[in-house]
Amino acid sequence: MSITTDERYRLFIGGERAEASTGEYLTTEDPATGEPIAQYAAATAADVDRAVEAARDALNGWQAKQPGERGEVVQGLADAVRDNAEELARIETLDQGKPLTSSRRAAEGLARCFEYYAGAADKLEGKSIPAGEDALDFTIREPYGVSAQIIPWNAPLNLAGHGTAPALVAGNTVVIKPAPTTPLSALHLAELFDEAGVPPGVVNVVTGGAEPGAALSGHEGVDTVSFTGSVPTGQAVMESAAKTITPVTLELGGKNPAIVMPDADLDEAVSSIAIGIFSNAGQICAAADRAIVHESVYDEFVERVVEWAESMTLGPGEEDPDMGPLNHAEHYETVLDYIDVGVEEGATLETGGDPLDGEGYFVEPTVFSDVSNDMRIAQEEIFGPVLTVIPFGDRSEAIDIANDIELGLTGGVFSRDIKTALRTAREIDAGSVYVNQWFGGPLGAPFGGVNKSGIGRQMGLEGLDSYLQTKNIAVDLTMDEPDES
Repeated sequence: MSITTDERYRLFIGGERAEASTGEYLTTEDPATGEPIAQYAAATAADVDRAVEAARDALNGWQAKQPGERGEVVQGLADAVRDNAEELARIETLDQGKPLTSSRRAAEGLARCFEYYAGAADKLEGKSIPAGEDALDFTIREPYGVSAQIIPWNAPLNLAGHGTAPALVAGNTVVIKPAPTTPLSALHLAELFDEAGVPPGVVNVVTGGAEPGAALSGHEGVDTVSFTGSVPTGQAVMESAAKTITPVTLELGGKNPAIVMPDADLDEAVSSIAIGIFSNAGQICAAADRAIVHESVYDEFVERVVEWAESMTLGPGEEDPDMGPLNHAEHYETVLDYIDVGVEEGATLETGGDPLDGEGYFVEPTVFSDVSNDMRIAQEEIFGPVLTVIPFGDRSEAIDIANDIELGLTGGVFSRDIKTALRTAREIDAGSVYVNQWFGGPLGAPFGGVNKSGIGRQMGLEGLDSYLQTKNIAVDLTMDEPDES
């Protein structure tokens, strides 16, 4: 594999590179400069038909393999990712914008994801249900069939694996649709799938704008859909899938509360929350968007987190700074608009808020204090390096503020008192809660949201549930007495 700025990337269908039906191409840009990187095929609904047909044609052969054989193929993918980790990381940084260190972690995370699910391939067991001596009742777990994976632009390398790995070991085939601003990692992964011995048609990649994504989510030949992205797009995916009664897994982002109790270790809280909001320029669904800080330590917390923000280096991801650019021009303008909204709403802009002079989509790490939870900057997902700091007086008020939101992806609590921390964690309405850390949890921990943050879980053994359906088999064991005459 190599990165060539003048290359024209084609679709990957049925184990082969393929032109889009119209022969048209789009251009992906380097967010650090706004300059073009490469062209990639603009798939149409007709191309989605071809990809789904290839996936359906490959189903019987893939499902006929022993579970351990599928696990060996997926383990081969883990090995291939590790062998090509540096190049994958550089592709991710060039196309997405994140610092190179972050992209290297993403490549290792992808390898570990494939490795984790490879080990689960031969452990997808059913269960026996007590039915008395004259009957037998048991369940088996079967794949759905063709899985559509619609992945976002903020973490395309990782998220290409979070759904693909469990789908494959469960016996499904896959069609991946990457975001239009970050197609390159999925296209390079397709080469690794081929080299690692994934049979033709088992994994397919269609790139392009909105048309292939819409065609895929509503396709009659797709048996399950996994989507990560915004709430409005997730609603559209769900509506489209409803027409064919296709099950969906949705991860739709968050506006995540980080509660800092008066007894918290402030060094720990500040560093964790700063990493939680400024990593990947805030373009993380689980970002620590809202710091809800007790009034007794509020001023000190603000002072320290401002110092942290102002110490960060910004630059192109290939230079491995603390923070890279936002991913594309439209999102850059959206984040700047939200900063203007925060000032208009009466919040205090403590630091940041400005774009960098020069090329690229850079926005300074930004901290707002004097924020009330009814402000738009506290209620709406900005998806940028913008921290809102909200004061509270007692624990019940902190819980009320944390839960006064339509989303519920992650949350956190910082306290030296383990009883207070655990009680608070249980009362935060979120799919994942971090205690005295951010972005915590092992690879096997399930991830997903409540309320408008989505449906279902990714990662962990629960992540397999989106790709397996349960069949019950009931057997009558009674027999007529033999005729002894």
